[in-house]
Amino acid sequence: MGTPRRRLSAALPALAAAGAIALPVLGGLVGTLLPAFGVLPAIGAEAPSLEQWRRLFAEPGIGRAALLSLSTGLAATALSLLSVALFCAAAHGSRGFARVQALALPVLATPHAALAIGLLFLIAPSGLLLRLLSPWATGFDLPPDIATVNDGLGLALLLGLVVKETPYLLLMTLAALNQVPAAQLLAVATSLGQPRPVAWLKAVFPLVYRQIRLPVFAVLAYSVGTVDVALILGPSAPPTLAPLLLRWATSPDLSLLLPASAGALLLLGVALAAAGVWIAGERAAATVGRAWAAGGRGIGAAAIRAGAALLPLSLLLAYCALAAVALWSVAGPWRFPDALPERLQGGTWAAQAPALAGPAVNSLVVALVATGIALVLAVAALEARARHGPAALPWLLRLSALPLLLPQAGFLLGLQAALLALGLEGGVAAVALAHLVFVMPYVLLSLSDAYAALDPRLPRVAACLGASPARVFLAVKLPLLLRPLLVAAAVGIAVSIAQYLPTLLAGGGRLATLTTEAVTLAAGGDRRVLGVVAVAQAAIPLLAFAAALLLPAAVWRRRAGLRA
Repeated sequence: MGTPRRRLSAALPALAAAGAIALPVLGGLVGTLLPAFGVLPAIGAEAPSLEQWRRLFAEPGIGRAALLSLSTGLAATALSLLSVALFCAAAHGSRGFARVQALALPVLATPHAALAIGLLFLIAPSGLLLRLLSPWATGFDLPPDIATVNDGLGLALLLGLVVKETPYLLLMTLAALNQVPAAQLLAVATSLGQPRPVAWLKAVFPLVYRQIRLPVFAVLAYSVGTVDVALILGPSAPPTLAPLLLRWATSPDLSLLLPASAGALLLLGVALAAAGVWIAGERAAATVGRAWAAGGRGIGAAAIRAGAALLPLSLLLAYCALAAVALWSVAGPWRFPDALPERLQGGTWAAQAPALAGPAVNSLVVALVATGIALVLAVAALEARARHGPAALPWLLRLSALPLLLPQAGFLLGLQAALLALGLEGGVAAVALAHLVFVMPYVLLSLSDAYAALDPRLPRVAACLGASPARVFLAVKLPLLLRPLLVAAAVGIAVSIAQYLPTLLAGGGRLATLTTEAVTLAAGGDRRVLGVVAVAQAAIPLLAFAAALLLPAAVWRRRAGLRA
């Protein structure tokens, strides 16, 4: 009896964590698949049909929408990875490398919508960049009739995705560098006459890329299926595929749910096609790379150093965007082409505070509930693995990537139908459950390395002194894990705050959060009000990360070892 009970106690926490990730995703996929073929009893559609597919493909611009999703997703992923690879090749090991890493963290913590709104304020025809250049350099006394945002090619959308995803891939690359013998490989390659940047790309990057391949595919899936960034910066006639599906899914005409579900399957197909193109590109790059690596000294060190400027430029754009948001939130009268407002004022904040209180509270409550549940499940699963061995958690970390590798619209339409059938749609519980699907993977991944790094001798000594497993966890492990737990909580809060589509669909459009308000106002609201909402949205995750870094230092101020 002892062995089966031990196995069950080891497996239950992992199963609970897996269920929180897999069940909503699989249920959402089933809930999308059935309506896509005409079965949605809630609206009286009970017989299988292909009519919704005919209706989908008859929609004007549907092919261009799918092509835009595919092209912007692939281009954003490729440019983000290229900028990270070139920067690391040129700067790895330098003092500026650590500084850029620190500068990337606030950008990574900023929600997608807030950063996209900042870029909107920056590059729009009446944006800050043209204001700084007008009229002395451009001759413009009025905003020009130029589509610098919402352009038909999706270039503004591409820029927004690159600016946001580059810091993420940079931090994933830095984590991967700790797992490869980069210094030794560089020493060997440079001793053979290779310039250091070329040596890094030839000897180190192939090993690093193996470690970051999963995050790269997560960036690809998000870029193909993005909704909030596409609504703010992307084209509108036609839009990319995911916003078009959202338009149908939120229409008062319930019959549009069927072609919306068919479109969600089409979006999954586009994401799969993007992954196929990327894999083909990997193989082609591997063939070319092997020939380049074997080609002696080669060329390209100067070009690599020049290309390394892409990443700092991306961060500069991100910080300028955040500055533009903050400036608009306190701007007084500001006519084009004035570079700065006539005066700064806090009137917009005072006027909007009552209206923002509800969405801010909703955002915090949902984030805290989803993050709290994720922390409990992740700690339980990792503690079970620590007590019962790695076999207790053989597949959970791989499974946790499932919702990150699928476009959100591909399964959230079905999840909305499932929540509606359960009577959960429209409340905090439903939205928190939808957020948990995306919060859980990041919290689990954030904590797994910290748990693995714990010195196993410490809990072993405590157990030998007679401490129970619960006391070992509370008195030994928990103090050591305070900073990782707080960082994981901050990551979870940041992920939750950034969620737009899960909030809109699971909440049925009735639960307003800062993110839903920001995206709605971006369609044509007062820029001052939009700036206030975007600053409030960005402030929550930034404050969470600040607390995660400062609280351990305060709590353990008398214990230098625990402060580190």
